[in-house]
Amino acid sequence: MATNQTDLIASILNKSKIIAVVGLSSKTSRPSHGVAAYMQAHGYRIIPVNPREAGNIILGEYCYADLITAAEEHRIDIVDCFRNAADIPPIVEEAIQIAAPYLWMQLGIVNEIAAARAESAGIKVVMDKCIKIEHLYQR
Repeated sequence: MATNQTDLIASILNKSKIIAVVGLSSKTSRPSHGVAAYMQAHGYRIIPVNPREAGNIILGEYCYADLITAAEEHRIDIVDCFRNAADIPPIVEEAIQIAAPYLWMQLGIVNEIAAARAESAGIKVVMDKCIKIEHLYQR
């Protein structure tokens, strides 16, 4: 069992292989695209989730409208959120429905209520941290 945030992050990154990136943009200039491309280049499978991009191919992967649809075809280890803090609660509800083990809110995204809801459902939460930066620290 992880005893602190650093241990939790190391555990998540070591145990996980499939990351659903909620809010992944097809625009290469967007942080979501750069972070997802980096994680993909380091052996993680990226599952794009973005209703505006649904049906398109991003980083060589089919983009889904929501987590529920994505989870019908893929096991999801990490739900990585590139959305505004106010948009996180419905994502948490979907993460609970698909029994995702981990929820990750990117740097600058803080929603304590949504985090508490996820944790109460057994989902481990990382908040206000960049998964790419944390992966770099683990190397």
